[in-house]
Amino acid sequence: MRVFVTGANGFIGRAVVRELLDAGHTVTGLARSAETARSLVAAGVDVHLGALTDTASLAAAASKADGVIHLAFIHGPRQLDWRQRLRVFGAGLPSGIVARFVTEMTRADRAAIDAMGDALKGSGRPFIAAFGTMGLAPDGRTTEADLPDPRSPGAARAATEATLHSWADRGVRAMIMRLPPSVHGDGDKGLVPQIIGIARKAGASGYVGDGRNRWCAVHRDDVAALFRAALERGDAGARYHAVAEVGIPFSEIAGLIGRKLGVPAQSLTERAAQKRFGWLAPFCGVDNPATSETTRRALAWAPTRVGLLADMEVGTYLTNAG
Repeated sequence: MRVFVTGANGFIGRAVVRELLDAGHTVTGLARSAETARSLVAAGVDVHLGALTDTASLAAAASKADGVIHLAFIHGPRQLDWRQRLRVFGAGLPSGIVARFVTEMTRADRAAIDAMGDALKGSGRPFIAAFGTMGLAPDGRTTEADLPDPRSPGAARAATEATLHSWADRGVRAMIMRLPPSVHGDGDKGLVPQIIGIARKAGASGYVGDGRNRWCAVHRDDVAALFRAALERGDAGARYHAVAEVGIPFSEIAGLIGRKLGVPAQSLTERAAQKRFGWLAPFCGVDNPATSETTRRALAWAPTRVGLLADMEVGTYLTNAG
């Protein structure tokens, strides 16, 4: 199968690409720069030069593929085009910049999904996009059947789930892949390394309240295996959970960080957590357990890799973060 992958050079993308190539698939990766293109070529990937904001280019690449995996997302203003940056920085008071950026990045994501979906329309070809379990209802165990919740910390991105899901009614084998707040492994640059860096700088490892709120987690190699399974035999309209561990108490994550760094673990009030963690505070305090029983049955998926806490014990987290 010829698979077009956005975000192919990212932390998760590299594992997905390796999984696909090892299974005999051919991969074309989206590259924004010559440096990214060289990295993809070295990994045995064909290159499609373009950007997430170039919808015509995305559509062209998708139209040539037997399937699409959408992992890329806009993380900073430099990835927006000049019109979008103008709307972010020039359309109101400085206090609204963050909100305007969130609006633009989610709008760009939906436009990218629609462009690739339109290229696949009526073909029955697979189209998988990654979203987050953090977009589901906070403070309760969630399943694949649950829909995004506007109260969740990840609500902005999760709203685009409906955009992808709509293509399942238009002849696309569209599938949603929800990822935990921690997709871990060597080379992780996500939330856990950032929390470690904050603890190192503060001289203490914080958690909110009693720290009993839970995070689900999965190793990136298990995620890669699940993406391939969904690509090859997933169902149109399906929502899958790439969850290996249902819920790890945040206090245990913070406690391990404190022990490894040689600093105390401490409870923080919500106000103190906001000051300590900044934009990460809502994520650090949310209860986000999620199950994956339906996914495991549907795709015969059985995670085999090490869990998050064990990975933090023996991996490179405490030497590379911060």
